[in-house]
Amino acid sequence: MAEKEIKRTEGLPPPPEEIAVAVPKVEIDWKRILTILIGLAIFLVIFYSPSWPDAVDPQGKHFPLSKEGKAAIGLFLMVGTWWLFEVVPIGIGAISIGVFQALFAIRSANDAFRDFFDPAVFFIFGSLVIGLAFTKTGLTKRLAYKMLSIVGERTNMMLLGTCLITASLTLVMAHTAAAATVFPLLMAIYALYGEGEKPTNFGKALFIGMAWSAGTGSIISMLGSARAPAAAGMFKEFTGKEIGFFDLPRYMILVSIIMLFVIWAYLMVVLKPEKKTIPGIKEKVKALSKELGPMTWQEKFVIGAVVLIVGLMGLQAFVPALKGIDRSAIMLLGTLLFFFFKVLTIKELEDMPWNIILLFGGAMSIGFCLWKTGGAQWLAIEWLAMFKEAHWLVFVCSVAFFVLAMTNFIMNVAAIALSLPISLVIASYLGVAPEVIVYSSLVAAGQPMFLLIGQAPNVIAYGSGQFSSGEFFKYGIPPSFILMFILAAVIYFLWPIVGMPVLVK
Repeated sequence: MAEKEIKRTEGLPPPPEEIAVAVPKVEIDWKRILTILIGLAIFLVIFYSPSWPDAVDPQGKHFPLSKEGKAAIGLFLMVGTWWLFEVVPIGIGAISIGVFQALFAIRSANDAFRDFFDPAVFFIFGSLVIGLAFTKTGLTKRLAYKMLSIVGERTNMMLLGTCLITASLTLVMAHTAAAATVFPLLMAIYALYGEGEKPTNFGKALFIGMAWSAGTGSIISMLGSARAPAAAGMFKEFTGKEIGFFDLPRYMILVSIIMLFVIWAYLMVVLKPEKKTIPGIKEKVKALSKELGPMTWQEKFVIGAVVLIVGLMGLQAFVPALKGIDRSAIMLLGTLLFFFFKVLTIKELEDMPWNIILLFGGAMSIGFCLWKTGGAQWLAIEWLAMFKEAHWLVFVCSVAFFVLAMTNFIMNVAAIALSLPISLVIASYLGVAPEVIVYSSLVAAGQPMFLLIGQAPNVIAYGSGQFSSGEFFKYGIPPSFILMFILAAVIYFLWPIVGMPVLVK
């Protein structure tokens, strides 16, 4: 009987009670949990701490820090800790900014979450859609192959070409649009590097260089960003003086060129490419270009739409009727055209990098939170008041350094708006001309190089997957200090030569 039973069950799976189920062992990431708790503890300690002392400006006026302003500072430090150590996805960290504002009554939920739909966020969205259109139509590959046929096989020249092209585009378009245009081009170039999607030194240098060059180039032209027209308006209101369209390049172009080559040289040292050349790339590019064939109607349509968008933004500086139109509406015009004419489909919409869009929305929310609760103003007065009796050059550099630091945390326009009124008051005591204050602030505001939320090109570059937010922070600190040394030299030696008033006689 036993023998028959064995034969009957032969070849069949064992009974359920005899099957050993392998349960994967889940390891708890205590370091991640501890970092999350540290960030939360920072917020709670600041939130429940007693009132902080008033900030006092040089005229003796007191600026008390509200409970909400103190909480805003704590919230930024909490989320900044999470972002820096990447313990939560950047989009989730951004959402927590709105959630904590509502939970702890820092601002109303209506205000906190409305900032996620600020026109600036939709400007980023529209920029990313342009990048998708370039990629979908194959236009990025065509541009990448053209660039590579010019710069050749050397990776250092590819990086320099990237920096120069990105900066050049910001002369005629917003730095966000320039970064979104170049991003898919760089993805096509990196695909030829031969390492797949794996992060490499060359990949890091390529995309970080693109982000920094977009900021550096944008300080030259009024068309490069919103910060220059805004600062010019504030400057006229405070001093009655004008900043003309051609005044900006007159003082900024040399600073920008120097920083572009500093960025290139710095990245070539700290992120030296694994390969000096990509052998045979000219032949490969020639063959790939031939495969693309003639330009399609979709490629021509995308080029036409981008020319239209850039043209309208450029005309805003000269045509009064266009000045009242928000740039985000002009940028989103491209989005509508691409979907109306089926250049893009619902698939591309679903493939949008929403994590990055959420990050920028969160950056807008914490920026407005610091600004409207008085937290950022309190920080500005506390910082600048320390230099009211310093040498004039030290004071001017302290203003620029404050703007540089704050523009990594909040909108650069807001950073200038906070520092300019206070610094102009102190400048009058030190005999410093207001022009040098506003121009040095604009130099610093255009180059946030250590936090992703500092400017949209940083966020766009992060979408490459080549570097972490911690790496971006680490690599960005040295060039930020190099910028300050260059700016000090320009203020002291160059700007007086080209006619900028520095000291009031």
